[in-house]
Amino acid sequence: MPSSVMPTSRNGNDQEPLSAVSAVALRKSYGDKTVLDGIDLRIPSGSVFALLGPNGAGKTTAVKILSTLIRADGGQAQVAGHDVATSPDGVRAAIGVTGQFSAVDGLITGEENMLLMADLHHLPKQEGRRVAAELLERFDLTEAARKPASTYSGGMKRRLDIAMTLVGNPRIIFLDEPTTGLDPRSRHNMWGIIRELVADGVTVFLTTQYLEEADELADRIAVLNDGKIAAEGTAEELKRMIPGGHIRLRFTDPAAYQSAASALREVTRDDEALSLQIPSDGTQRELRSILDWLDSADIEADELTVHTPDLDDVFFALTGGTDAPNKTKENVR
Repeated sequence: MPSSVMPTSRNGNDQEPLSAVSAVALRKSYGDKTVLDGIDLRIPSGSVFALLGPNGAGKTTAVKILSTLIRADGGQAQVAGHDVATSPDGVRAAIGVTGQFSAVDGLITGEENMLLMADLHHLPKQEGRRVAAELLERFDLTEAARKPASTYSGGMKRRLDIAMTLVGNPRIIFLDEPTTGLDPRSRHNMWGIIRELVADGVTVFLTTQYLEEADELADRIAVLNDGKIAAEGTAEELKRMIPGGHIRLRFTDPAAYQSAASALREVTRDDEALSLQIPSDGTQRELRSILDWLDSADIEADELTVHTPDLDDVFFALTGGTDAPNKTKENVR
């Protein structure tokens, strides 16, 4: 099983893009329990980076170290160009953090929560009110702004949580499982907010247990397991690491089926269903090659289905899960 960290791609002029977050050999233990065992990270500015891993894998610990909430036992890390150990104030001035559990005070209104954050950021009173009003409007919370936050739905509280994080205009945001417990509509709304932040140039460090979320949002994904980065890359790169992708051809004409089965190599036959399964990594080039071959041989398949491993398969393969769902994403052509 692949376990090495994938190299990060360079841009067109072969220059490394500016890193918003970087870490080398980061370590953290609690007693005899090693939580982070020398992890390396490099996150380009203006991107979404997702850290996946089982419960207890160390995702939250990594966020706490990078946001200066706790100190690492070893290694080095920089956030926004500041060393987390020697320049924590510089890091804190550049970041926002939304933890697993809401920081919203339910005893006061949404507006009061925002103004409290403005005070904590030492904004002048008039500026604080302006920023609070703008963010409440941006997150569709204006109507509820003067109601106690305890009356808000889970999705509203999460939106208020992120709005509070943005009061200081951070350029790097750590979102630790931001959509846990939200209904599907609220989760999709939160995805839209994250995309808007990145479009504005904000860097997002996301931890999540929702594999679909990482697939939808992240430019790069790292899988954390047993304190180490098991693999890193784009969603598509990670999916290609896992075997099992194939193209399935189904025929209604037995003669066409036999012709294709005789001519194609490395196929799995299903004579009863008149279908052929061809190993494939699902690339456009490979799919075009098969379609071109069928055209040149004047063979017509009645159905072509592309099966590619998804992030569920990747996650369970890399973290040693025993109850991996036996499913693939299918696109019928």
